[in-house]
Amino acid sequence: MTIVIAIDGPAAAGKGTLARRLEDHFKLSKLDTGLLYRATGWKVLDQGGDPEDAAVAEAAARALNPAELDNPALRTDEAAQAASKVSAVPGVRAALLDFQRDFAKKPPHLGDGSPAKGAILDGRDIGTTVCPDADVKLFVTASAETRAKRRFLELQERGLEAIYARVLEDMKERDERDQSRSASPLAAADDALLLDTSDMDADQAFAAALDFINAKNLF
Repeated sequence: MTIVIAIDGPAAAGKGTLARRLEDHFKLSKLDTGLLYRATGWKVLDQGGDPEDAAVAEAAARALNPAELDNPALRTDEAAQAASKVSAVPGVRAALLDFQRDFAKKPPHLGDGSPAKGAILDGRDIGTTVCPDADVKLFVTASAETRAKRRFLELQERGLEAIYARVLEDMKERDERDQSRSASPLAAADDALLLDTSDMDADQAFAAALDFINAKNLF
């Protein structure tokens, strides 16, 4: 039986950092499901298409090659915005759903060749739609202002020009799209641990998640 941990939450809340730490701690295989949508969105943009064109977006999702998840361009804000748009297309979500569920059921071996003890998936609808029966569900969030500041500093550290007000505006627009879409909107599962990291650092978030997971005696 494979242990599955689902981590959901909005952009820049800290779920990616938490997922990586839990991956290492429990020897799990991790899937950043957002990359699937970023890769789909980027594929549409690269072909000169509109990410909000449902037919084009779905075709890109169905033609997605796993190797495309390694593209550095997927970490750009342009890719993030395109991802939010294609993720609102029901056909795209259907096309990528099987990929995610297969990963959860049969997580690949770890980098050293040893079998994983389970799977950890982070995204926006893992605990509610992709893996509603996950053993552990975490919902990581923070205020829009906190998340925008984190993203602003991240962009600066990468040598990219950024204006905080614009980053905050983009963040709020993306939140609205993610929360209001008809297909699997961003929401915390009823049985998820809510982690508000507005006033938490990475160590505190990790400690809170560990306490919650260890109390389940899964490992």
